Amino acid sequence: MEAYTGFARVYDLFMDNVPYEEWSRYLISLLKEYGVSDGIVLDLGCGTGKMTRLLSRAGYDMIGIDNSEEMLQIAREASDSESGPKGNSADVSEQGRAEDILYLLQDMRDFELYGTVKAVVSICDCINYILEEEELLQAFRLVNNYLDPGGVFIFDMNTLFKYREVLGENVICENREEGSFIWENFYDEKERINQYDLTLFIREEGTSPLYRKYEETHFQRGYEPEQVKSLLEQAGMEVLAAFDAFTREPAKDDSQRIYMIAREKGK
Repeated sequence: MEAYTGFARVYDLFMDNVPYEEWSRYLISLLKEYGVSDGIVLDLGCGTGKMTRLLSRAGYDMIGIDNSEEMLQIAREASDSESGPKGNSADVSEQGRAEDILYLLQDMRDFELYGTVKAVVSICDCINYILEEEELLQAFRLVNNYLDPGGVFIFDMNTLFKYREVLGENVICENREEGSFIWENFYDEKERINQYDLTLFIREEGTSPLYRKYEETHFQRGYEPEQVKSLLEQAGMEVLAAFDAFTREPAKDDSQRIYMIAREKGK
């Protein structure tokens, strides 16, 4: 079934435990460390645009790409509702308007831009949604193609350790007034694919306590870091680092999320 349809309506509700401001400070520090303090940045798999807007407030000119029309509609509405000038990059939690963000309904495996960008970012394990190695290589080639000379690509990934030891075969449930969900995980060790079966009960607008049921199935694939590094190099990029998430420490065998940084090195 098509993903992020019914779930798009309550995605931010159930993701409110994600410290986006903290994640944005880490991401901005990486961008600056690798020479990107301003200019155009592409958020690949931007979803409802929370990180896109935080980077915009920090002074970057943002483009957001996602293949869910429902998620992008929420992103556009959220951007339109914000007011005030762009904030100081030292404090992205200050109020500011994420204005002039260009949102594009495209697939990260086959996206097109009008020109090049200084950096591409992708967070919240969007890259894991690409299930075939050949398609991941194609996405990396497109990133490399649209990066400025020396431009930077920063993205995170869930690890094989996380799928095997944390998510696999586990069920996560949450019940709130606005909605409830049941999240069942099934990990295929041979294919390295984690299947998420989501059952959602979302409260209808109005006074009646009516909840509508939605069902979605998502798939993510785990990759070995060395496999990802090889694909980045095949795509024409230089791999600069693979960090245990939110640190400057090298990725470990028990890292649950890693951040990878690559640079365009000449097309």
